[in-house]
Amino acid sequence: MSQESEYVPPKVWKWEKESGGQFASINRPIAGPTHDKALPVGKHPFQLYSLATPNGVKATVMFEELLALGHKDAEYDAWPIRIGDGEQFGSGFVEINPNSKIPALMDHNTTPPTRVFESGSILLYLAETFGAFLPRDPAGRTETLNWLFWQMGSAPYLGGGFGHFYAYAPTKIEYAIDRFTMEAKRQLDVLNRRLAQTRYVAGDDYTIADIAIWPWYGQLVLDRVYEAAEFLQVQEYEHVQRWAKEIDARPAVKRGRMVNRTFGEPEEQLHERHDASDFEMRTQDKLEASQ
Repeated sequence: MSQESEYVPPKVWKWEKESGGQFASINRPIAGPTHDKALPVGKHPFQLYSLATPNGVKATVMFEELLALGHKDAEYDAWPIRIGDGEQFGSGFVEINPNSKIPALMDHNTTPPTRVFESGSILLYLAETFGAFLPRDPAGRTETLNWLFWQMGSAPYLGGGFGHFYAYAPTKIEYAIDRFTMEAKRQLDVLNRRLAQTRYVAGDDYTIADIAIWPWYGQLVLDRVYEAAEFLQVQEYEHVQRWAKEIDARPAVKRGRMVNRTFGEPEEQLHERHDASDFEMRTQDKLEASQ
């Protein structure tokens, strides 16, 4: 796996062609909307616009965990943003998140409504709003935020680095795959060493740190991300495996993975979520059977 010839960068880079690969049609070097499109608004104060990628799963798991704790005011509407179709560049979405990335949240409990973008910010906002999954003591809060921001800083190397060059790039580049595989395994080792000491990432309690990290690293070692389990030898990270399986078994996590999911098995897809009963009544397999 080597490049056919060495690439020599020009003095000034110009966007003259699509880069190729699975997401070439939606990649561009400028921000802002590409088309006018208002976002739908449902019946609940919380309106989530997302997709069941690892970053999107963070938000839906958080909402489902809050509801499982009995926080009835955490009811929410979840609308799919199909990033493969460029819906994140619609004017309504860009008004919430000028960076055009899912997930994005509007809280209509406030006047004017509060926009929240970036998955870590959404987790922190909801944790502080409901007083849940974030320790109140300074030491525990700080440790939780340490790991939350570790995930926010590390995952781009896993997704945009390893995942892109291993799974999505149109050309397999040995140097790029080696570089980001090394980093992905180093990050798994960081997490494995930590989880050898504690039940959850930030300590004895389940927190927003786990909710942030699990969709990326937990699903990676469960072989749900990039189909790279054998390549990365994920079985070596026994403590990450233990933690990943424990969180995967949580009912709220199972529900959160389904919300805004538009791929995979139809019974695991809940394209829109407006009520708890949707998990029983409106999964894609049931909608298709009723047509």
